[in-house]
Amino acid sequence: MIEGELHQLNWMSYANESQSNNTVGLQYMGFLELVLFSTVTSVPCCVFLFINGTMLFTLRSKVVFRETSRYVLLFNLLFADTVQMSLGQLLFILNAFRIRLTYPVCGVFTMLAYFTNVIPPLTLVVMSLERYVAVCYPLRHSTIVTIRNTAVAIMVVLGFSSLNILTQVILLLDFKFENLESLTMKENCVRETMRLGSVSDLYDKVYVYFVFVSAGVAILCSYIGVSIAARSASTDKASARKGRNTLLLHMVQLGLSLSSTIHNPLQLVLSKVLDKKIFVRIQIVLYVCVIIFPSCLSSLIYGIRDQTIRPILINNLCCQWRCALSLSVVPAKAKSSMHITS
Repeated sequence: MIEGELHQLNWMSYANESQSNNTVGLQYMGFLELVLFSTVTSVPCCVFLFINGTMLFTLRSKVVFRETSRYVLLFNLLFADTVQMSLGQLLFILNAFRIRLTYPVCGVFTMLAYFTNVIPPLTLVVMSLERYVAVCYPLRHSTIVTIRNTAVAIMVVLGFSSLNILTQVILLLDFKFENLESLTMKENCVRETMRLGSVSDLYDKVYVYFVFVSAGVAILCSYIGVSIAARSASTDKASARKGRNTLLLHMVQLGLSLSSTIHNPLQLVLSKVLDKKIFVRIQIVLYVCVIIFPSCLSSLIYGIRDQTIRPILINNLCCQWRCALSLSVVPAKAKSSMHITS
C-alpha cells in the first residue's frame, strides 16, 4: 500500500515537471512579449478556424454533400479537428496568462480533448475502407456504402471514443481528491496534469498506441488492396490512381494526428537541453506546426483537391471575406459622414 502511494507520488512529480515545462519559458517573458506570442498563435488559429468553419458550412449547404458518404465522413473529421483546435488554443491562452482552473473544469476540457483526439484516426480508417470498396468493388459500392451504414460507422467511432472517456473517468475516481488542499490547480491545465496515477498514464499510452497502430495497419492494407486492384485489367485505372492518392493522403493525415501526441514529450526533452528563452520561442513554433496546422490540413487537402467542393468552397470564402470587409468599411464611412455633417 505504502509502496503504491510512493509510486503514485513519484509519477505525479514527473507529470508536474512535464506539464510545467510545457509553458515554463513563459515566466521569462514580459507582458508585451507574452501578448505578442499569444497573438502569433491566435492569428493562424483564427484563420484556420475560419477556413474550417467555411468548409463545414460548405459541406452542409448542398444536398449532394449531405447525401454522399465520403462527404459526411469528411464533415465528421473536420468537426472533430475544429473542436480540438479551438480547445487547444483556449488552453494555450489560459496557460500562457497563468489562469488557474479547478480540477473539475480542467477535467471536462481534458476529457473533451481525449474524445476529439481519437475521432480523426478512426474516421480516417472508415474513409479508407470507403475508398477501398469504391475501387475494388465498384458495382457493390452503392449498396455497401450507404448513408445509413455511414451513420452506423460514425456512431461506432463516437461510441469507441466515449468508451475511452468512461475508462478515463473510472481511473480518475481512484485518486483521493479529498487530500487536496484546494480544488484550484496549482499548475497548468494540460492532459498530463489529469493523469493522476501510474495506471492512468499506462492506459493512455497503450490506448493511443493501439488506436494509431490499428489505424495505420487498416489504411496500409486498404492501400495495398487498391494497388493490387489497379493492376487488374478490369479496374478503372483513373479511379484506382485517385484512390491510391487519397489513401496516401490519409496516411499523411494519420501521421500528422500522431505528431500531436508527441508534442508534450518533445517539449520536455527540448526544455532540458535548450536555454529557457530559446525554448519558449521554439515552443511557439512547435505549437503552430504540430497542433494548429494539422487540424486545418484536412480542409486544405479536400477543399483544393476535390473538384466538387473546390468551386463552392472558394465562392463561400470569397463571399465571407467580402462581408467582413463591407462590415468594417460601413462604420468607417458612417463616421466620416457624421464628421462632415457636423
